[in-house]
Amino acid sequence: MKKIAIIGGGIIGSTAAFYLSQLSDCQLTVFDFPQGQATRASAGIIAPWLSKRRNKKWYQLAKDGAHFYQKLAVDLALPKTIFNHSGALFVRPEETLPDLLNLANERIKEAPDMGEIELLNGSATKKKLPLLKEMPSLYLSGGSQLDGSSYLDHVQSILKTKHIPFVQEYVTINKKADSWEVQSQGQTDTFDALLLAPGPHLKKLLAPLGYRVDIRPQKGQLLCFQTPFQPTSDWPVAMLEGEADVIPFSNGKILVGATHENDAAWDLTPTTEAYKQLTDGVARFLDSSVSLMDYPTTYQVGTRAYTSDFAPFFGPVYDDSSLVVASGLGSSGLTTGPYIGYLLANYFANQQAVFDCYQKSLTNYLSKRERPTDC
Repeated sequence: MKKIAIIGGGIIGSTAAFYLSQLSDCQLTVFDFPQGQATRASAGIIAPWLSKRRNKKWYQLAKDGAHFYQKLAVDLALPKTIFNHSGALFVRPEETLPDLLNLANERIKEAPDMGEIELLNGSATKKKLPLLKEMPSLYLSGGSQLDGSSYLDHVQSILKTKHIPFVQEYVTINKKADSWEVQSQGQTDTFDALLLAPGPHLKKLLAPLGYRVDIRPQKGQLLCFQTPFQPTSDWPVAMLEGEADVIPFSNGKILVGATHENDAAWDLTPTTEAYKQLTDGVARFLDSSVSLMDYPTTYQVGTRAYTSDFAPFFGPVYDDSSLVVASGLGSSGLTTGPYIGYLLANYFANQQAVFDCYQKSLTNYLSKRERPTDC
């Protein structure tokens, strides 16, 4: 029986472990780095269809990733508290909405998951999401939301019933002839293949093997306000101008975020600067009767992985098919991560890699040094 180690228990690694357990008769172990995981800190909006990014391969990945949630929600029996078709509001200056509507009408031809498209006046927007001022918006009924931390807990509970070990430790790896060694606190295990999906830790993990990796850590902070507002479970998410989106969850929980801090690297300390940035960013969109800052607040802080061109990469390494990597998801991780995990599980099960339509060559992000050096 083939032994496979998955290093990184976030949205890619956990999803890949679930589907590998369904598709292949292999022995799995998941190693999860204990701190700073982006998925744990995230609460995401699944609505990529109106992105203005010019990277067509990224858009294809994001579009197919959003569509994949139809299968994922059934396969994992995701409850509404974790994944919810809430709809999405795009709140923009009124003069820009006709162009956004045209883009939506064009893209729905290849993305029917967008659902109904409605151009809303101010009162209709406020009726959808009472927290907001009366401002015009574009509404897509197919928009969804995902609670990243609850998703991981749900998947890991399923893996536990399948008796798949889930080890929360930092590890190192080493190649030995036709096998891989994974070293954790005083223990060494041997595997036939590795899937490395540890976010920005990939650079340090691969450095001793002589690989250069185009990846950098980026700190992200979200604010979670526990409000008395009810009912909130069916309120749509609101994608606002700037960084401060509004994501309502059940039981009055309202999330605002997130920051993109390139200079903070691995620092997980909540900051008053982030609080001010996010609350100031959302304040001009909120109804005057709504003051989120009056309610108990907690921070969710994690470290994303970004590449130089802001695009993810994934697949088998060019010089070793037993080594598979995935990283660089950035702030679209909840949209693309589960689908990437599914694709990689299929690679291990069937040795079929159909990834070119979603990304540049892996060599754009990962290359071999002549001699290993420190990261």
